[in-house]
Amino acid sequence: MAPGSRIVLFGAGGPLTPDIEESCTRRGIEVAAAVMNRAGPGYALDDAKLVPLAALDGALLALPFLCPLFTPANRRAAVAEASALGLRPAAALVDPTAIVASSASLADGVFVAAGAILAALARLGEHVLVNRGASIGHHTELGTFASIGPGAVLTGQVRIGPGAMIGAGAVVCPGVTVGADSVVAPGAVLRRDLPDGSRAAGNPAVILGRPRLSA
Repeated sequence: MAPGSRIVLFGAGGPLTPDIEESCTRRGIEVAAAVMNRAGPGYALDDAKLVPLAALDGALLALPFLCPLFTPANRRAAVAEASALGLRPAAALVDPTAIVASSASLADGVFVAAGAILAALARLGEHVLVNRGASIGHHTELGTFASIGPGAVLTGQVRIGPGAMIGAGAVVCPGVTVGADSVVAPGAVLRRDLPDGSRAAGNPAVILGRPRLSA
């Protein structure tokens, strides 16, 4: 996103909202509103920016949006809700303290937080979230709505499926594939592929659950 742009944050009940606001400030981007799409506490730096869904007028609906919710399922639902209202995803927002290889590609709706590193030929799908200090290795692919926790390390040629979540400080070893909607627990060291819909924890990580097979 270019300096001087304006943006709407949709899903301001997410505690990552202030981090996105700080990145916007460092980029010279104005947060026009932080939308509360659900009842509950808001996390905007300035409470005056918090607005209910009913306050979304034509001027705000004309602006691009980012979603600050970390859990992939919640972010996916909020993005669908925002899109149904007529909002369009913003171009990728990258904190200026992040290091992003020139050969990396970032789709719309992506947020890369402070101190993150994206290595050569990393590919991030729509609405991916890379949290503070995470390291994304060369030739790594992140599917749509994937979430990468603070300090996580994805080594080279890793594939993260759509909607998967990698916890804080977790390590995914070279060439490993994490299936869609799977979860790697904080601090885990994943050395082998993780099936869709599974959970893994520990060092070395063990699979704690598998997806249910439909009849």
